[in-house]
Amino acid sequence: MGSVDEGSVLVAKKKVMVAIDESEYSHYALMWVLDNLRDSIKSQPLVIFMAQAPPKYGYAYAASLGAARMYCPVSANPEFVNCVQEQQNKVSKALLERAKEICASEGVNTETVTDIGDPADAICNAVTKLNINLLILGNRGSGLLKRAFMGSVSNYCVRNAKCPVLVVKKPE
Repeated sequence: MGSVDEGSVLVAKKKVMVAIDESEYSHYALMWVLDNLRDSIKSQPLVIFMAQAPPKYGYAYAASLGAARMYCPVSANPEFVNCVQEQQNKVSKALLERAKEICASEGVNTETVTDIGDPADAICNAVTKLNINLLILGNRGSGLLKRAFMGSVSNYCVRNAKCPVLVVKKPE
């Protein structure tokens, strides 16, 4: 970790990353960082990260069979998959650009990064690859049952990220 001695004050240069998605919770986490950590993140650009879900090559459709429904897996053609990937890429770039604009309006320099993969894994991999010192995430506030079945990105990152993790909970 680099540090600079300015007179008698030692200023540590720490890399901070905020992981965002399209939710209001990640937006709240970004705003919380700007409101509460602005002075601490001036020495290095704030890293804003967004994971893009990997493309799915199989989709299911419901076929009606009288009163019952049968779900049939269908393999997507490559053109459809490419179209979905392009759309996801456009959305990711737009969200990252918007986050960058918000930070710039607050006088905070940023570096934007995106990666394709499971969000929890992609975030933890980015933390390691970019030598992040603090990871900040929003908390969706999913119920206990939903978290048990679907998992929680923030819980996964708290357990697996190679740096301290701050989970920002939006007040209800």
